Amino acid sequence: MPNIRVLRDMKARELVKANEVIRRAYLYVARNESLPPQVRHQAQLQLNTFGRYTRPTTVKNRCSESGRGRGIMSEFALCRYQFRLKALNNEIPGVRKASW
Repeated sequence: MPNIRVLRDMKARELVKANEVIRRAYLYVARNESLPPQVRHQAQLQLNTFGRYTRPTTVKNRCSESGRGRGIMSEFALCRYQFRLKALNNEIPGVRKASW
């Protein structure tokens, strides 16, 4: 069972994906200096109506097992400690402990 941090991150990822195109369009209009100020202002107001988790900056890579936000190996979505445990138990295909 994922903890609340992982669930929040999953929710943010879904909402960012769902609203990405329209947010980009409003951002383009709001930052386009060749348009009249009223149009740009309306686009900025529309951007402000979006929810908190629709911003791409709210998405953070987290460990899928523990919810830890630091030391993440993005290929596996695991923190370094969970990666080590799973690698030692042969739960990650193709990963073995190095020995030389």
